[in-house]
Amino acid sequence: MLAGAVAGAASLLVAAAPGAVAGSEGEGRRGAPDPAPAGPQRPAEATVTGPENVDDLQVSVARAGSPSGVEVTFDRTSRTADGAPVPAAARRFVFLFDEKLRFNPSAFPTCSREMVDTHGVEACPAGSRVGSAQASYPDGSQVSAVAVNSRVAGRAGVVLAFPSTGVVLEQTLEPVSAPYQGRYRWALDELLPPTSTPPQDRPGTTRFVITFGAVTSAGERPVSYVESTDPRGVHRFGLWSEFVTGQVLVPTDRAVPRR
Repeated sequence: MLAGAVAGAASLLVAAAPGAVAGSEGEGRRGAPDPAPAGPQRPAEATVTGPENVDDLQVSVARAGSPSGVEVTFDRTSRTADGAPVPAAARRFVFLFDEKLRFNPSAFPTCSREMVDTHGVEACPAGSRVGSAQASYPDGSQVSAVAVNSRVAGRAGVVLAFPSTGVVLEQTLEPVSAPYQGRYRWALDELLPPTSTPPQDRPGTTRFVITFGAVTSAGERPVSYVESTDPRGVHRFGLWSEFVTGQVLVPTDRAVPRR
């Protein structure tokens, strides 16, 4: 907890480069503080020189599963301010969910990171899948992922497995901190750990689309992984993004659940 608090305090002192494109709400903030400082900490890695990213976010919400259930899709696109073909790679993504949204991970089976690493995501229990994703790169290649309900660092979370590449990422479900409270309630905090490739040589994604949503049953009652207290109202979303260059962006969007 102390390390998380220190990291959050330090982020208040770091000026983020501009570059978030306005969605239907607001624009990227300079020096945007860490929305989930109490989560797991990424191993330290030197900041490098690289392009300034310009990100856009579109979010869609579909009614699904239980009467209050929804599926939420984040669609992030990224380009560079100077027209360079390859955006800077990310260190971390924090998906921010409207305060009206609730998660029900305890209603779903879990699949451990160890299971995915050892036997593959196809060995996970039936019903543990709670989402999917697809990443697109500047060379035109795409990789798909499966999101399974899990326990990460002793808390509720998601394991995101890319079967074609063997890459496995982890997300933890975190309550948001000030000043995000009152607009958002929960965040899914994803760390992209350092690799053997130098950070300046890692390609950033030009597009990343991820959907969170699934349905199970409790007795005869359907239960959705994500539920809303106002499934007909406007919902707000954000994507706090930190890159290997030290740039921080927070593009935002609003969406009304559709049938």
